[in-house]
Parts: sequence; structure tokens; C-alpha cells
Amino acid sequence: MYVAEKFVSINGESRRAGQLAVFIRFKGCNLSCTYCDTRWANQADCPAEEMTHENIYDYIRSTGIKNVTLTGGEPLLQQDINKLIGLISDDDTLYCEIETNGSVDISEAKGFRNPPSITMDFKSPSSGMCDKMLMSNYALLDGRDTVKFVCGSMEDLEKAYAVIREYSLTKKCAVYISPVFGSIDTAGIVEFMIDKKLNGVNLQLQLHKYIWSPDKKGV
Repeated sequence: MYVAEKFVSINGESRRAGQLAVFIRFKGCNLSCTYCDTRWANQADCPAEEMTHENIYDYIRSTGIKNVTLTGGEPLLQQDINKLIGLISDDDTLYCEIETNGSVDISEAKGFRNPPSITMDFKSPSSGMCDKMLMSNYALLDGRDTVKFVCGSMEDLEKAYAVIREYSLTKKCAVYISPVFGSIDTAGIVEFMIDKKLNGVNLQLQLHKYIWSPDKKGV
């Protein structure tokens, strides 16, 4: 597997935002979103460390950090990713979250004794990748999981609202709306949520972009 970076920081978003986590960022993605903030990790010439699933697990254990975030890029495209998920799943001292882009089948990642928490993006219209979403994944979501809508426009918010309703998302998993950093008024998102009575939906800012520079790596 090709690891673009590995580090310990706070979790900037999703279920355990604000808590320490050890991050494994994999190289490569099958999408190219207009607002991607890790585009560098998706380039063919991106420097990456070739590691086995055992190497990665040993690194995770060496940090002493309980929360593990597998991200990218797109982690579910990595060869042997299920072997790594299995090692983490079998370790009852760890909590694993997989950040996935919504276009890749999540079914195999759900088939473990202690399955990871899936944080799955729905790529909004402004991403340019909305038509790549694999909507069959939504039948596999449960209470451990999260769907995250990254929104940069009113059209994006309307699409998020439609998907939340169509798939009854607030009844099956956590739901987050996150603004494209610097592209949309967050107060306007709150007003939209009030207007649509979006009970059970969370507005979430990317904490790491407020603590550090928005372009800083390794955080």
C-alpha cells in the first residue's frame, strides 16, 4: 500500500472531531473534485512510502492513539486494505474510521467482527463528481456510520436536502453538512437548515483549517 503521509493530530471533522487520532493518508483517488483539499496526494508523482498492512498496523500501535483514520485519496482502492482493516478490527483497543468518497463499494469494509465507522462523502454538484456516487452504498449504512455533504453553493444544499430525505439518512446514520472552506457563508447554511427543518443534521466546520493554515499538511 502507498502511504502519502502518516501523523497524529486532532480529528478535524466527523464523529470524533476534536479528539486525537492517528491518520494514515493513502495515495491516489478515482475522483477529481473541484474543491479537493488533498489534490497533491492524488497525483501520480506524489512521494509515497510503500508499506504492508502489518507495517501500518505496527505504526498505529506505536503512537499510543486509540482513534484511527484511514483517508486519502481513496483508501478503499488500496490493495490489501481489507487486511489492514481486519488487523485494526481485531484490536479492541482501537476505533477505526474510514473516510471514503462515496463512489466505491463499502460492502467488504462492513464485513468484519468489529467493523470500522464509515464516513462517506456525497459529492455535491459543485464538486463535478456528483454523477459518480454509488447510491447502493446507502442501503449498507448503520448507526456507526456518517454521510458528509460538503457544500459550496445553494444548489449543493438543495441536493443534500433531497438525498437526506430520499434515503431517510437521519434515521440510519449521522449526517453532517460541511462548507467548502471559504466558498459559502456558514450563516446561510444555518438559515437553510432552519428553513428545511433539518432535525438530526449537524453543521460541522473543518477544525484543522481554523487551528492551522488551511493548506498545511500533516494536521
